[in-house]
Formats: sequence, C-alpha cells, structure tokens
Amino acid sequence: MKAAELEKLVTKGEDSTCQFKADIRNASSLASEMAAFANSEGGVILIGVADNGSIPGLSKNDVNRINQLISNAASHLVRSPLTVNTENLLLDDGRIVIVLTVPKGIDKPYFDKNGVIWLKVGADKRKVNSKEELRRLFQISEQFHADELPTKAGIDKLDKLRFRDFLRDVYKQEFPDNPVELIRLLQNMSLATEDGKLNLAAVLLFAEQPEFIVPQFVVKAIRYSGNEIHATDYVDTEDFTGPLQKIFDGSLAFVMRNLHKVQAGRGVNAPGLPEIPEIVFEELLVNALVHRDYLVSAPIRLFIFDNRIEIISPGHLPDNLTVEKICTGISNIRNPILVSYIAKGLLPYHGLGSGIKRALDKWPDIEFTDDHDRCLFIATVHRKPVGELNLAVNVSEKAENPSGKRRENVGKTSGKILAACRKNGTITIPELAALIGITERSVERNIQSLRKKGFLRRVGGRKEGRWEVVE
Repeated sequence: MKAAELEKLVTKGEDSTCQFKADIRNASSLASEMAAFANSEGGVILIGVADNGSIPGLSKNDVNRINQLISNAASHLVRSPLTVNTENLLLDDGRIVIVLTVPKGIDKPYFDKNGVIWLKVGADKRKVNSKEELRRLFQISEQFHADELPTKAGIDKLDKLRFRDFLRDVYKQEFPDNPVELIRLLQNMSLATEDGKLNLAAVLLFAEQPEFIVPQFVVKAIRYSGNEIHATDYVDTEDFTGPLQKIFDGSLAFVMRNLHKVQAGRGVNAPGLPEIPEIVFEELLVNALVHRDYLVSAPIRLFIFDNRIEIISPGHLPDNLTVEKICTGISNIRNPILVSYIAKGLLPYHGLGSGIKRALDKWPDIEFTDDHDRCLFIATVHRKPVGELNLAVNVSEKAENPSGKRRENVGKTSGKILAACRKNGTITIPELAALIGITERSVERNIQSLRKKGFLRRVGGRKEGRWEVVE
C-alpha cells in the first residue's frame, strides 16, 4: 500500500471493512476485532491512525511491540488460528502505520479466547447472540445445513402413500410396517434425527401437511394489474402449501395460466403456445425451492405484473457466489439433503448449476438480483409487449423449422411412447417400460427428449397429473 492509498482509506472513514487504531496494547481486544473481520467479509485495521482520522503514526519500538501482540492474538487468542498479513508504511515524519489485513475466514465461525463469536456491524462489532445467526455461520462453514434442522414432527406426520411410492419407484423397497424399522430407515436416509423426529428435509418432501409444521415455507403468488404492487388491486392470488412437489406443481400452473397464449401461425383449433417457454419457470421455481435459505422464516413470493414476473427467494447467494458466477453454471449446495432427493425425480432437477443457464438459454431476458441488505435473491423474467408476441414466436419457430411443417421424425421407441400416452394419459413409466419391453431408464430418456422437442408434456403433478401429446 502506498501513502496515497492510505490517505484515501483514511478519508473514507471507518466502515465494516476498515478500522482505525491509534495504538494497540490489549491482545485480547485485538483478537476479538480480528475474529469479527474473519466471521464477516474480512478487512484491514490501520494501526497508527486515530478514530478522528488523524495519523499520529507509531515509533519503531511501538511497531516491534505491536507486531508481537498481533502474532500472539492471531495464533493463540482466536480459535481457529488466523493467518493475517502486516505491512509497515513509512510516513514523511519517520513515523510508521501498520496495515493489518485480516482475510475472510474459511473456517467460520471464529471465537475469541472466551468462546464469544463476534460479527462486524458497520464500523463496530457485536456478539452473536441468536440461534439463527449461529446456525447461519455454521451453515457457511458447511458444518451444518438448514435442511437437517430437527422439527417436532414424528413419523405419524409422514404422507405414507407419498413416501411409499417414493421407496417403491426409486429404491424398489417396501414401506416398513414396523415403526422402529421406519425410524431406522428414515435415519439412514438422513431424514430423521437421533430421537426419531423428522428433520426439515423430511417435512418439506414427505410430510402430509408441512404447512402445519413449518407454516412459513410456502409460496405466495399474486397476479397484479399493471406494473406495480397494489394493496387491494389484483387479478389472481393463491397460496401454495404441501410437500415441495405439490408446491412446485401449483406454482408452475399459476404462472402458466397467467401467461398470454399465442397461436404462432398454428390453426385456430391448435392450443396456443405460452409467451415464455414453460421450462424457464420450471428451472427458476426448482431453483427457488431447493436453494433458498431455510434459516430465514419467510415464504417465497411470486409476483406477476404486465411487464415482468418476479420470483423472490429468502436468502442472498451463499459464500462467494455472484450473479455472474451462477449465470455461467457455478453453484453451491445450500441444502444438500433436499438436492439429493429432488435429483431422484421428485422435481425436474437436471443437475447442480445447470438450471439458471438452461433458463437463460430459453429466455435471455432474465435479470437476477442478489440483495444482501434485504437478504433476498430475485429472479425477474421480463415479458414482451403483447403486440410483439406473435412476431417473436413466429421468428423463433421459422428459425428452427424453415419449412413451416411440423417435424415428425421421432424414433421408433419414442413413437410407441407417444402412441401409448395418446391412448392412456395416466400411464406410468413402469407401465410404459413393461408395455414396450425396455428399461424404465430408457423410457425416461425418451420422454425427456420428447418433452424437449415439444411432442409431449406433463399436465399436473407426478401423482395426480397426466401425459398430453402435443399434436
């Protein structure tokens, strides 16, 4: 650091990343300051700079003494020990300023010698004194995750039919009749605590009525008239509760029924296409449900305006993630238990980090906001003016299919699947596999391809829904 940079820092004053100390004589006090920086975003302590911004500096004897204090505080008075950096800046009058840089910690939370956890709050620091803050620090250090939080719900709160179907379809296993065996199974699946209570992941995925156990974890959806939030003027509103799969299905249906439909050159009897591809909202809703911060007691909010659709998730991006990083496919797992089960087919989850990219590929006009102040992550899908919709879809379709004729070049197996779904929309994947004589995995691959090409779509949920062949 040069003298000009020092003057610039001092001119800006103290904040959450910069602290002034005219002198240091108490190693324990310095340790608490360093712990606060490490538990937050890191920062610098300018030693030899007074609180009022004057720069008295330090003598050479002071520098030797303070460097010894710094080493002692970082190594012995902070747990875990910190690796800090010091730089001595020589002033014009021969005095010295020590620039002590404390990096953002990688082993949070950090304690002082008395076991107190400190956090930066502006230019000051404060003790962590709530369970929520402590849990968040442990979550950041990956020593704890919100989806493993214990609840007060016992195994009697399970939706037995839903959990039975999951065990049968995914693990080829029967639902245990014995409560002791059921608890042991749930514990082995990381869905129950040592005392036999369901954890948060189990409640969100498999409880019969999760809203009675964790009422804050729902989706609140509103369709407003115009482009602003109104207290009473809205077109459509609904709260979606239940297991995550049911919340997802209901939320997606709410969005799709409030989108414009365009014919895009099709016949008047053909079903219209949604103005924005359905897969965009599939990806964004899954992302909101799976990656939200469940340590924040608040619902996901879904707002539909004339010019945009907002999906507002509690919790900003974790760790060092930025909007730029997630748009390139970089992601962190905030709720690993949820992710592991969602990836088994409970929701249309296609892999870590790929959802945002897939949504942007289908609809580039999406804006993401990582709001640290309000602890929110907002996905804003911008809509096109009504007058541009037919043109936009026609241009897109002609680019993919210049002849204007519907492509029917599906494979033999896919053709059999379409025929079976056309005859029986409620047919299951195991039934399709038995009918056609292929594996269930092969059926799933073919269905995924048909859905991507637009020949097949799912209407409703996994249990209650049906297949619809797009003619």
